[in-house]
Amino acid sequence: MSTPATNPGAFQPLPPLTGRRVRAAVVGAGAIGRGSHFPALARLAEEGETEVVAAVDIDANSVESFCAEAGIPHAYTDLEQMLREQRPDLVTICTPPTLHRAQTIAALRAGAWVWCEKPPVPTLADFDAVEDEEGPAKGTAGGPYASIVFQHRFGSGSRHVRKLLAEQAMGRPLVAHCQTTWYRDTAYYAVPWRGRWETEGGGPAMGHGIHQMDLLLDLLGPWSEVKAMAGRLVHDVETEDVSTALVRFENGAMATVVNSVLSPDEVSRIRIDCERATVELTHLYGHSNDNWRITPAPDVSGDEAAAWQGFGPDVPSSHLEQLRELVVSMRAGERPRSSGTDGRTSLELITALYKSAFTDTTVRAGEIGPGDPYYTALHGGAPGWAPVAREEVSA
Repeated sequence: MSTPATNPGAFQPLPPLTGRRVRAAVVGAGAIGRGSHFPALARLAEEGETEVVAAVDIDANSVESFCAEAGIPHAYTDLEQMLREQRPDLVTICTPPTLHRAQTIAALRAGAWVWCEKPPVPTLADFDAVEDEEGPAKGTAGGPYASIVFQHRFGSGSRHVRKLLAEQAMGRPLVAHCQTTWYRDTAYYAVPWRGRWETEGGGPAMGHGIHQMDLLLDLLGPWSEVKAMAGRLVHDVETEDVSTALVRFENGAMATVVNSVLSPDEVSRIRIDCERATVELTHLYGHSNDNWRITPAPDVSGDEAAAWQGFGPDVPSSHLEQLRELVVSMRAGERPRSSGTDGRTSLELITALYKSAFTDTTVRAGEIGPGDPYYTALHGGAPGWAPVAREEVSA
C-alpha cells in the first residue's frame, strides 16, 4: 500500500455534502475494518447517509474478497490511486499504528475527512504533524479533520454521566479509579510485531488501556500531573506488560490508573467518587446503560437519586454511534469530537505516563514538546526500555 503524502496541489476541493451521501473508503481489510468500521458504514448506508465506494489493502486477495463479500464496488492495493480515482469524502483507517500518520495525511491532502482507529499515531510528534494538515491549518475552517476512534465516549451511558458531572449534580468529583486489567498469553506475543515499540507503538497503556483512559478524561476534563510506574513482569517484550499511575486533574480530583495484560479475571472499570454519589462503569469491551451504577450518599433524597438514574433509551457504546456523530459534524463543517486537542489528550497522558515511569519523575501537562525525547518516541530512549540495536555478526 502506498503511503507517502500526496502532492497537496493534486486534488480539487470535494463538492458540498448537501443533499447527497457521504462517499466513504475503508483502508485495511483486516478484522477491525471488516468487523467494526464497515458494519457501521453499512448501517448508515441503510439510513441514506453513506455509501462505501472502495476498500484498500496491501494484500490483493484480502481486499478483493472483502469487497466481494461486502458489496464494495472498487478494490485497491494503492491508497493514493484510490484517492485520485474515487475522491472519497471520508477515509476510515484500520491499519497498524505505524501507518496511521502517512495514510491520514494522504487522505487529508486529498480533501477527505479521516476516521482513524486507535491508537491514533505512535507519538505526539506524529499527532501534531497530522493536525498541521487539517483544514484550519491550511486556511479551510470547515475541514477536513482527522478524528480518532474512541467509541467508549459515545452512547447513552457516557453521555448521561458526562452531563451529570459537568453540571456537578452529584457535587465535585474527588477520587477516581481507571482499570484496564486484561489477559494476553505467550501465544499473543509470539506475533512478531507485538510488544515492540516500532510496530505496536507501546504496551498495554497505549494499545489496551487507552480506551478507558480516554473515557476518564472525557468525563473528568483536563489532567494536570502524573506519577507512574511500569514493568515487564511476565512477557519477553520491549514494551511494558503492566503500568500503574497516579493522576491529578485540573479540577482537583485524583485518580489511580492500572493497565495490565496479566489479569485472568478481565475487566474494564471506571469509578468516580463525587461529593454526593459514586458513579461506576464495569464492562469489558463495550458498555450499555446496565453497565453503569450510581450510588447516592446517605443524605441524598430519593427523588434526587432517582433523577440521576434517568439514562434514557439504551444506546450502547459503539463505532456506529461515534460514526453517526462524525457524519453530522461533516455535514455541518465542524470539528468533530475526538479530534484536534480533544483527540490528543489521551495520547499526551500516555506519553507522560511512560516518561514518568522511565525517569521516576512527576510529569505535568504540556511539558512534553519538541526537543523532549518522549515527543518523538514513547520509550524516550530510556536505558532498559529503548529498543536495543541488533549488531550483525560477520562470519
